[in-house]
Amino acid sequence: MSQPSKTPSILSLYPEESREAADLLKQAVPLMMRHNIPPNPMHYALWYTYSKGLEPELNRRLDKAIKDFDSFPPETAAKLFRDYIIRGELEEARAGQQQVIELVDDIEGDVSHSVVSSQAYQASLIQGLNALHEPLIDDLPNVLNELQQSTQLMQDQQEKFLYRLRSAQEEIQHLRGQLERAHIAATLDSLTNVFNRHAFTRLLEQALSVDHQGVALVMLDIDHFKQFNDQYGHPLGDRVLQHVGQLLRELLPPRAMAARYGGEEFCVILRDCLDLETAFAFAEQMRLKIQALRVKVRRTDQILDTITASFGLALAETGDNLESLLTRADDALYQAKRNGRNQVHPATPTPALSA
Repeated sequence: MSQPSKTPSILSLYPEESREAADLLKQAVPLMMRHNIPPNPMHYALWYTYSKGLEPELNRRLDKAIKDFDSFPPETAAKLFRDYIIRGELEEARAGQQQVIELVDDIEGDVSHSVVSSQAYQASLIQGLNALHEPLIDDLPNVLNELQQSTQLMQDQQEKFLYRLRSAQEEIQHLRGQLERAHIAATLDSLTNVFNRHAFTRLLEQALSVDHQGVALVMLDIDHFKQFNDQYGHPLGDRVLQHVGQLLRELLPPRAMAARYGGEEFCVILRDCLDLETAFAFAEQMRLKIQALRVKVRRTDQILDTITASFGLALAETGDNLESLLTRADDALYQAKRNGRNQVHPATPTPALSA
C-alpha cells in the first residue's frame, strides 16, 4: 500500500508569536479594507498569508484578482483558500482516502481468492465423496491422497487469508490513529492542550442548543500579561499559559470543557451547574491556584510570584445564545478588571430573562 507524502499542516503555516502575528494583522486588515474585502476568516487567512510573503504565487494571484475584478469574487477566494491555506489538510485527507480504497481493494481480492479456493475445495470433497460411494474402490489411496492435498491447499490459503486480515487490521488501526491525531490537532490549542476557540464556539453552541439549564460560562484573563511578556519575553509568557492550561485540565469538574479563547484569555463551559455559587466556587479555586503559581526566570534564577487572573462568569438563562452569554461573561470579566483585578465577578442576571 502506498504511503501518503508529508505535507505541511495548517498548524505549521502560522507558528508566529503574538507580536509577529499582531504585526501581520496590522498589514492584512488595511489591505482588505483598501480593496473593500469583508474581513471574514477565509479572507483574513488569505491576506494574512499575503502579508507574510512566503507564498509568491498566492500573492501574484491575489494581485491579479484585485486587478481583474471590481470586487473580490467569493469563488476566487474559496479556490485560493483551498489551494494555498488548507491544501495540506486536503492532501492528507485524499491520501487517507486512497489508503482506505487500496486497503478495501486488497481485502476484496483476498476474499475473492479465498472464495475461489473454497469452491475448488468443495468440488474436490464432492468428487472424493462420490468416489467413496462407488461399490468398488480400487483407487482409494489416490482418492485419499487427493483429499489430503486439497485439504492442505485449503489450509495454506486460509492461513494466508488470515495473515492478510491481521495486516489489514493493523493498517486500520494506523489509519484510525491518523484520524484521531488530525482531530486532536484541529480542536486543541497546541500550546496549552485545551480546546481552541473554534472548538469552544461549537461546544458552547451545542450545550446551549440542548438545554440552557445547568450551563455556566467562566471567562478568565491573566492580569497585566502584555507587560509580563514585554518584561520577561514571550517564552516565559508561554510557560505561564501552559501552567494555566494544565491547572484548568486538573481542576475541571465532570462534563466541563476548557478552551483558550485567545491570547491570555481562557473560557470554561460548566455543565450541571445550577447556580452562580457553584460557578463562583470553581472560579475562586482556579484564581487561588493561579495566584499560587511560581515561575522561574531561567536566565536570572528569579522566582516570579505575582501572576494573577481576573474572572467573569455568567449562568445561561432562557433565551441566551452564544453571543449573549459570552457578552455577559465578558462584561463581568471587565468589571473584575475595573475593580482591581485578581478577583471573580459574577454577571448580574438579566431582569427580562430571569423574571
